Amino acid sequence: MNLKALIRPAIRSIKPYSSARDEFHGRNDDGLVFLDANENPFQNNLNRYPDPQQVLLKEKLALLKKISKNHILLGNGSDEVLDLIIRTFCEPNQDAVLTLTPTYGMYSVLAQLNAVKIQSVPLTSDFQMDEERVLSAVQDNTKVIFICSPNNPSGNLIHPKSIQRVLKTFNGVVVIDEAYIDFSSSKSWLSRLYEFPNLIVIQTLSKAYGLAGIRLGICYASEEIIAVLNSIKPPYNVNVLTQNAALEAISNRKNITHQIDTIVTEREKLIEKLQQISVVKTIFPSHSNFILCRVDDANKRYSELIGKGIIVRNRHGQPLCDNCLRITVGTPEENLKLMEALQQL
Repeated sequence: MNLKALIRPAIRSIKPYSSARDEFHGRNDDGLVFLDANENPFQNNLNRYPDPQQVLLKEKLALLKKISKNHILLGNGSDEVLDLIIRTFCEPNQDAVLTLTPTYGMYSVLAQLNAVKIQSVPLTSDFQMDEERVLSAVQDNTKVIFICSPNNPSGNLIHPKSIQRVLKTFNGVVVIDEAYIDFSSSKSWLSRLYEFPNLIVIQTLSKAYGLAGIRLGICYASEEIIAVLNSIKPPYNVNVLTQNAALEAISNRKNITHQIDTIVTEREKLIEKLQQISVVKTIFPSHSNFILCRVDDANKRYSELIGKGIIVRNRHGQPLCDNCLRITVGTPEENLKLMEALQQL
C-alpha cells in the first residue's frame, strides 16, 4: 500500500508551522531565560506555552502501551484527532468516508464540516459488521473507514475477523475507535499496529481514566501517518493542565484499575437486574461501560426516569435502535437508585 498516495497533495506539500517551543525544547529548563515566545515573564505556573509535542506524556504512554512514542499523536479530545485524519486523507467535495450505522455521530459531523461525502453501511441486527457489504460499498473515492469497537451505542465488539478482512482488502485507511476498550477483555488492535500500515487506533482518557473534562484523545499509527498528522495539528493543541492531569492519572494505574473492575462488576449486576424489569424487552451484550436495552416505549420511559431524577440516553430513532435506551454504568449507589426507579415504572 502506498500511504503517501493516499495523503492529499495539499497536505503533502504543506510546510508545518514551527513554534518557539518547537525550535527550542530543552529537557532541563532550570536557569534558562526564555525571551523567544512573547510570553508574560511573571511566573504563575501557566505563563509558559505547553510542550507542543507532549514528550513526557508520550513517553509515559509509550511505556504503558509498549510502543514507540513516534507512533503516538495526542489531540484535544478524540474529535480533534478524527478531524485531522479526515483533513489529511479526504479531498473536500471529492472524497468520502464510510461509517457503520448506528455509531458515534461525530464521524459524520466532522466529514460534513470538511465537505467530505458520507457512505453509511448498516450493521446487522446484532450490531455486527457485514464485511461483504462494506467492501461492496467502497468506491474509488472512499478514503477512510471508521469502525467503533466496542461500538457506541450498542456496546458490543465488532468481530476481529471482519475487521481483519477489511484491513487486508481496503486500499485506504481504517480507523478503529477504541474509546471503550478498557472495559473489554478483548485485546486492543494496538497489538497489531505494525502488521497493518493503514491501521489507525484511537483511544481516550475520557472513559476508563475518568478524565472526560481534560479532553485528551490518543492516536496510534505508523510513523509516516503520525508525522503527517503532526504537520497539520495546531502547535499547542494539548494544554499544560491536560498534560499534567494525564501524567498523574497514568502514574496512578492502581486506582484506575480498581475503578474499571468496579464498573465491569456493576455492569454485569445491572444486566442481571434489568432482566427482571418488565418494561425491558431486550438487553444487548456489552463490552463497554454502558448497556443498550430495548424497552416497551423509549420516549415514555425516558421521560418517566427524568421525573425520578435519573438521566439516561434515549437512542430511539437511530438505526436498529427503536425503543432503545442507553444506560451508563454508575457507582453502586447510582445503580441502586436506577433500579429502584425502574421498578416503580
